[in-house]
Amino acid sequence: MVCSSCASDARDPTADKRWRRVLWVALAINAAMFAGEIVAGLASGSRALQADALDFLGDAANYAISLGVAGMALRWRSRAALLKGATIFAFGLYVLVTTIVAAFGDGVPRAETMGIVGTLALVANGAVALMLYRYRSGDANMRSVWICSRNDAIGNLAVLAAAVGVLGTGTQWPDLIVAAIMAALGISGGLQILRQATDELRGNTAHAEPDRAQVLPAVMK
Repeated sequence: MVCSSCASDARDPTADKRWRRVLWVALAINAAMFAGEIVAGLASGSRALQADALDFLGDAANYAISLGVAGMALRWRSRAALLKGATIFAFGLYVLVTTIVAAFGDGVPRAETMGIVGTLALVANGAVALMLYRYRSGDANMRSVWICSRNDAIGNLAVLAAAVGVLGTGTQWPDLIVAAIMAALGISGGLQILRQATDELRGNTAHAEPDRAQVLPAVMK
């Protein structure tokens, strides 16, 4: 599932070279799987695959932010989080809208493609989770990244269940149900990121530029 806390600021994990290498590998895997899964989802007509691609996009963004801006000032991390949240929200909304539109049609996604790509996604997330397993008891940032990968593997199982459901029923409803749930989670995660990043930016600005009504009396004294 899309995670809204993977770029935590508890401690800069980039000081650990092994942690950085793991994040680079995880970033490459997630970016590649997003590109592959979104293409497969569009080609097969599976909204569940498109929604699952959202998870890979969100995680790739998380890893990129952890690597690129974790050591920068809070305002830059918050701005990067704004971009990430907006992207995840927009893509989740797209998947949700297309899922609702598809509900009025009679097309059936290709269960075989869903099964194959869903299995590859499960293997990819499982591999990332194994790489991150040693950091599951680290600081908030490390632990949250591990939890994200673990939860994504659970989401992949939902896609596989949808593939079995489509194959068994010959309808698109199992695919649409899973897609709607995952898209809604993506929208919710994107909104949480946007809200937290906005609060951080407002708090940082307030800290940097105090209210004149409070400063002037002190200066006049």
